[in-house]
Amino acid sequence: MSNMGFALVALWGMVRLWPQRAHHALSPGRYGYGLFLLSLLLTALGSSYYHLAPDNTRLLWDRLPIAWATAVLLAGVRAETRSGSNAGRDIILLMAFATFGVAWWSFTDHYGVGDLRPYLMLQGLALVLIPLWQAAYQAPWSDRCAFGLALLLYVAAKLAELHDADLQAILGFISGHTLKHLLATAAAFTLTARLIRRTRPDQAKAAEHLAPSRASRIAFD
Repeated sequence: MSNMGFALVALWGMVRLWPQRAHHALSPGRYGYGLFLLSLLLTALGSSYYHLAPDNTRLLWDRLPIAWATAVLLAGVRAETRSGSNAGRDIILLMAFATFGVAWWSFTDHYGVGDLRPYLMLQGLALVLIPLWQAAYQAPWSDRCAFGLALLLYVAAKLAELHDADLQAILGFISGHTLKHLLATAAAFTLTARLIRRTRPDQAKAAEHLAPSRASRIAFD
């Protein structure tokens, strides 16, 4: 049940943003953000499939869409903050790395190791690079706040996962893993709400005014 939030946020974002997909406030990161919403929907399906009968074979289908969501979110932010970046290439490369990270964990798990380093490294890169890129390339303050809040919620979700049993014992009615799902849903909601708000006429004009010009970005590069 706690996975339903991912699906609801994904569908809400798709319905609201698809008609606005050509809006200048979403370009050039729209492909990354569109795939992020699709990955959220797949996360709801994959995680539900895993939790119905948990084992490490099903866990692969839980982790894979999470890794994809992280990869395409990185690609979307990179595309809209760094002028001259190739969004299509970044999406392909980052999704390939995300897939490799999960496949590597699955392969090493057969030998009793279960190496999660590539999988976790991608998530760590998102936590570091997204605020760094937005600060360095002067993204609008409202974007930086929204993405910053989403990243903090995701960190809280990971902490809840690490203290799954402890939180169950303390709270009694909910486990840390369930809280992880709810906090991660809140993070996805925060990002999606910000993207939708960008397309409002008043917000789009403000973003256009605050964002650095293409010439200044090229000079910065």
